[in-house]
Amino acid sequence: MNLIKRSPEKWQDRFNMAKRRLSMADEMEFPNKTKQFLDLVGVTNNPQLTENESTEQFLLTTQIHLAAHQPRRYFSTQAMESLVVSIQEHGILQPLLVRPLESGNYELIAGERRYRAAQTLGMEEVPVIVRNLNDQDAFQVALLENLQREDLNPVEETEAILQLLSIRLECSQGEVISLLNHISNLQKQKAEITNNVVRSQWEIVEHIFRIIGRVTPDSFRSHRLPLLNLPKDVLEFLRQGQLEYTKARVIAQLKDEDQRHELLAKTIEENLSIRDIRSYLQSIKPTKSSQHLVLPNRMKEAYQRVKQTKAWEDPKKAKTLEKLLGQIEALLE
Repeated sequence: MNLIKRSPEKWQDRFNMAKRRLSMADEMEFPNKTKQFLDLVGVTNNPQLTENESTEQFLLTTQIHLAAHQPRRYFSTQAMESLVVSIQEHGILQPLLVRPLESGNYELIAGERRYRAAQTLGMEEVPVIVRNLNDQDAFQVALLENLQREDLNPVEETEAILQLLSIRLECSQGEVISLLNHISNLQKQKAEITNNVVRSQWEIVEHIFRIIGRVTPDSFRSHRLPLLNLPKDVLEFLRQGQLEYTKARVIAQLKDEDQRHELLAKTIEENLSIRDIRSYLQSIKPTKSSQHLVLPNRMKEAYQRVKQTKAWEDPKKAKTLEKLLGQIEALLE
C-alpha cells in the first residue's frame, strides 16, 4: 500500500477523523446496506483479510481510477452541487471502496459521487477501504451501491436490478424475465413451486429484493420491466433523469417519431404536466372528418397505381388482385 507521509500531528488529526467516520470495513460500524451487499458477494467475515484491507486509509485521488464498466451513467447536477458543498464543510464522511490494480493504482468500486466531488474541490487525497475483489464481485457491489442512490431514475434502477439478478442466477436477462413471469403465473394460480431448481432461484431473487428494499419482485415485473420497451428516444431522456416515467409512458403513445421528439423537447423545455401532454396529443390527433377522407384517398391512389403499373398483366399479381377485388365487392353487398 502506497500510504501518504504526514507529520505525526496530521496523522493524529486524520486518525481522529477516521474514528468519527462510519467505516465501511468495520463489522460493528458498517453501514447496514453496504455490509449486506458485501455479505452477498462473500467478501465480509473473511479471515483472510490483510491489515490493509481491514482499516481505513488515505489515497491520492490520482491513484484512483474509474472502472471501465461503471453501472452509473448520469448524475444530477443539483445533487452533485449539494454534495460538493457538504464535503467542503464536513469532509468525506464515508470512505470510498476501492480494489488494488496490478499497476499499483486502485479501481473505484463504490463512491463515485464522492470521488468526483473531491476532484471538483481539488482534494489531493480521500479516505478509502481496500478490498481484493474480482471483476464480477466488484461489479455486483457497484450495482448494489448504485441502487441505494436517492436520485436513481427508474430506468437505471430496472437495468441495474436486471443485471444483478442475471449475475446472481448465472443466466441471461431474458431467462430472469421468464422466471419472474413463471412465478407470477404460479402465484395467480395459487400453486406451489415444485421444481427444486426454480425454488432455489426464487429464494435468491427474494433475498436480493429484500436487500435492495426499493421494489418487490412483482412490482418490478409489472411496473419496471415494461419501461425497457419504451421507444429509444423516450428511454434516453428518461435514463438521463430529464423526464419522469409517468410522463414518458404517455409520450410513448405517440407513434410518429418526429412528433414524439418534438413533444419530448417541448415537455422538458416547458416542464409540461401530464395533463398538458395529453392535451397536446389530443390537439394533434386527426379529427373524425379528416379520418373519413383518409380511406377514400388511399383507395383512389391505389386504383391509379394499379392502372399505371398494369399489375393485372402479371399472372400472380392478377390472381391476388382478383381475390382482393372479390373481398371488396363482398363488403359492398
